[in-house]
Amino acid sequence: MEFLLILLAVVAIAAVAAGPALRRRRARAELLGAGPAGGPGAAAAAHGFLPPEQLDVRLPGPDPELLSAVDEARRSQDWKPAAELLSRTHDAEQRWQRVQTLAGAAVRELAEAPGTGGLWLRHWRVVAPEDAGGAAVQAEFLVQQALRDPSSKDYRMILEEARTVCTEAARLAPEDVVPLIVELGVARGMGAAEAEFQSVWERVASRAPQHMGAHLAALRYWSAKWHGSREQADAFAQRAAASAAKGSLLPALPLFAVHDHLPDVNLVQGLYRSEVVTRAVEAAQFAALHAPSDHPVLPHVRHLLVWFLVNAERYPEALEQLRRVDGHIGAVPWSYEADPVAAYTAYRAVAMAGGESQGPANRWL
Repeated sequence: MEFLLILLAVVAIAAVAAGPALRRRRARAELLGAGPAGGPGAAAAAHGFLPPEQLDVRLPGPDPELLSAVDEARRSQDWKPAAELLSRTHDAEQRWQRVQTLAGAAVRELAEAPGTGGLWLRHWRVVAPEDAGGAAVQAEFLVQQALRDPSSKDYRMILEEARTVCTEAARLAPEDVVPLIVELGVARGMGAAEAEFQSVWERVASRAPQHMGAHLAALRYWSAKWHGSREQADAFAQRAAASAAKGSLLPALPLFAVHDHLPDVNLVQGLYRSEVVTRAVEAAQFAALHAPSDHPVLPHVRHLLVWFLVNAERYPEALEQLRRVDGHIGAVPWSYEADPVAAYTAYRAVAMAGGESQGPANRWL
């Protein structure tokens, strides 16, 4: 009984703390329904944003060639466009993202149609067993499939198979860092000891020291949600940021570490304007501003910035980021939500309403 009373008190305090901010956001969002234009959809269109039904949850940013290959595999079970695309994808960041997306497409298809979904990937591996791209996609597919249900009796067996396929993919393409990055996911899922994980990470870092995708994969191991702690994750992220080369996205890594360790219930009204969060946000803004505009992982950074900037009520800055990512929402934090489209459009609506009242951004792009 005493525990229940304490819990109720915590919830009540949280509601009081969050109330003013929620009321401000609700008031601004309600502005979208005013006027003859008639509602949020019209307001979004006026800003040049896409309607919810046109938002693509598969990718964080545009990659028409990749989406064409994914659509063809789903439609006709033809894996050859995907294989051909990977064969000419030499940028390590882009290759990592394309392998992830192809594997994720196969995982979703299998979930929709158990036993038959994603047959194109199995055909790919049977028909072209020496194709390095197919091996990398299969390894990532196995990791994603295992992590969908860690309670499964086949969980460790699937991850062991993924490790074997990672070794095979590395043999087929010794210069490719992607199989090593996939192996980071295997080690995390298997609960590898810190020394073992560090050994895998050092192999990755020696091959691609500025690879943002690799750092995001490694950061998850050090998170308190997996095998580390807030302090370990922050230390890893800060070391990476300090080692960033010109144009690198690594200065944005601490923002991902902060996001991983936010409290489930926010009792601090100014949390998103605190020194720690502000410093991480501004480092990410700096990274986004100076990274190549076509960096494959840049949309991931911009999406997370939208989330933090809206929560900090820095709406004009959030709108500047939204204008660069709208259309594709397959990124954290939306991918953590049961309905990514609803979550994204809600934040977008708040940013639009708040931006109208605050005026244009004048600090960062």
